[in-house]
Amino acid sequence: MSQTQWKHLEAHPQSYYKQLFLKNSRIRAEVIYGMLVDGDPPDPTTPEQIAEDMNVPVEAVREAIAYCEADPPEVEEDHRRERESLTARGIMDAEGNYILPPASLSPEQKARFNQL
Repeated sequence: MSQTQWKHLEAHPQSYYKQLFLKNSRIRAEVIYGMLVDGDPPDPTTPEQIAEDMNVPVEAVREAIAYCEADPPEVEEDHRRERESLTARGIMDAEGNYILPPASLSPEQKARFNQL
């Protein structure tokens, strides 16, 4: 796990995820970072907007962004475990593509799917 001391981030011992969370919350730093990088140009989301939307200090948002941009190994490990779990359950193929299990489709959805 990352050795940097963070003011607004901490591990969540009860979580499956090993990456850091905003303190006193169940919000993973990666979720905050995703809100920043997944913003749509030309109107990208700012740290200030994320802080307001999530009702957290902007300093916590900036710290979560810095943590994720440092590419901590625990984030990649979380991703690897998630891919393995999804593959083992038949939700993802070996190439990382999601598979929609036929059992989860209603008869109407199956009929529409078969027409495509």
